[in-house]
Amino acid sequence: MTDVKRESSLETEKREFAHTEQGSQSEDYDPKNRLHLAESNINAKLANPLAGIPHAKLEEQALEFAHSHGLSEHADLIRKGALVAQDPLGFDSLSQLTPEEKAELQREQTHRWDQPKTLYYLVVLCSMAAAVQGMDETVINGANLFWPKQFGIGSNSGRDQWLLGLVASAPYLCCAVLGCWLTDPMNRLFGRRGTIFITATLSWLTCFWQGVTNSWPHLFAARFVLGIGIGPKSSTVPVYAAECAPAPIRGALVMMWQMWTAFGIMLGFVADLAFYHVKDTPNITGLNWRLMLGSAGVPALAIMAQVYLCPESPRWLMGKGRYLKAFESLCRLRKTKIMAARDLYYIHTLLVAEEQVKPSGKLRIFELFTVPRNRRAALGSFIVMFMQQFCGVNVIAYYSSTVFSEAGLGDIEAILGSWGFGMLNFIFAFPAVYTIDTFGRRFLLLTTFPGMSACLLITGMAFFIENTHARTGVVAAGMYVFTIFYSPGEGPVPFTYSAEAFPLYVRDLGMSFATATCWFFNFIVAITFPRLLGAFKPQGAFGWYAAWNIVGWCLILLFVPETKALSLEELDQGKSNLIHALARN
Repeated sequence: MTDVKRESSLETEKREFAHTEQGSQSEDYDPKNRLHLAESNINAKLANPLAGIPHAKLEEQALEFAHSHGLSEHADLIRKGALVAQDPLGFDSLSQLTPEEKAELQREQTHRWDQPKTLYYLVVLCSMAAAVQGMDETVINGANLFWPKQFGIGSNSGRDQWLLGLVASAPYLCCAVLGCWLTDPMNRLFGRRGTIFITATLSWLTCFWQGVTNSWPHLFAARFVLGIGIGPKSSTVPVYAAECAPAPIRGALVMMWQMWTAFGIMLGFVADLAFYHVKDTPNITGLNWRLMLGSAGVPALAIMAQVYLCPESPRWLMGKGRYLKAFESLCRLRKTKIMAARDLYYIHTLLVAEEQVKPSGKLRIFELFTVPRNRRAALGSFIVMFMQQFCGVNVIAYYSSTVFSEAGLGDIEAILGSWGFGMLNFIFAFPAVYTIDTFGRRFLLLTTFPGMSACLLITGMAFFIENTHARTGVVAAGMYVFTIFYSPGEGPVPFTYSAEAFPLYVRDLGMSFATATCWFFNFIVAITFPRLLGAFKPQGAFGWYAAWNIVGWCLILLFVPETKALSLEELDQGKSNLIHALARN
């Protein structure tokens, strides 16, 4: 179907939607309530665009949709899918469905993890992409014990502390100022899969580049370019998973990003341990830290080989007018064709409704902050992304070996202690697969932040202990228990929350904003901690982040609404919890 034909069809449906909205308003409404009535109508329509349509008319609209979007051979299936989409739990009463189709839909309700192999293959791809990112983040932890000495950087002067932080934080600086903002154009041009392939290629090349550097400016340049591989990938993969996953398990599948990032973090520490004792050769000085940094490129090769074996995002394809391809993708990602037809038609009607209510004539970057719906999503995403950095976890991820050395451990013992952090971070991310869609994102955050604050405070105060064995034991315990609180809460929630919070038409841009926030404050944490440690000492440095966890708890309580079990577009009717509280009062 041509773009002109698609646009004409979309405009017709938008006009029908607008006519329905106008007819639903009372003729004698109070002008003062006009904005409230408009918002109520829009929210109701976005919550269920098919509600109230007679079956005969809905079937007629579905058949017209199928014929006008190149789906004529699937028209009868689309017709039945539209009826199911109108009331997903009321399929038993539909005489148009066969007993087999009803049984399939019933099984979907009772066996939510009974999904096609293609969906789980896609999960493996996203997990590997996350593991690459985790390794990129932590191989520098062990390398920090070696490369500064080789490049003439000490640890005593303020200048050297800033240089250490600058090199360690270089990828996150690039992510914040460049990498994440490339997400939108890359996704528009290359799709979700193409963006993942390009960024995996860059990750592989820059990991090799880091291993052959011969000065700190050279290493800084290599790590800065690595940020172009990290930024768009971290924005795209969670959105790709969210757009391909069915709503009942979407949170669990999207949070795999963080869980397998945690696995990659652990692998990074394993690489640090594996190459620690590698000796220099006559021609290569610092072979051990070079292998540490280069090892993160190996999983990226597997992603490059695998990504095009997965289907493209159905929502992205529909946004490009490629409805037949979108249906084919959904058929691979859903257990049966009736489920694929249901989701295809439901997504289409939501997109039509969204096209009607979204503002026009503005740059999308302004719409991100001027449209109330988008602004609420941006605020919630900003808070959870900001707090993922200022909760203090990446202080441990990047500098735990340095902290353990400050506590009195030797180099190899310090890396072993860091590996313990990585292992716990991975293991305790598993419970979130169940809890994130059972208890919800907001509940997990509110119950884990107080524990993280207490653990960081204990870790900092442990440096007042004079006995070395007691001091290192309490420091390790504080950091490890902190990780147990972090892994099922602030670990998986931010990327899951941000991937599902924004409407489709600004989703790429919204996710770019969210991840740019994450990486900018990641950069701030990474560049400042060596100097913070020197100026405040460990007690003050850990106390600083303990206080931020209390601030984060308050912000989440007031401004971060729940998104559990809502379809991506149904979130359009969400408001902050503070607004709800004020409305009740």
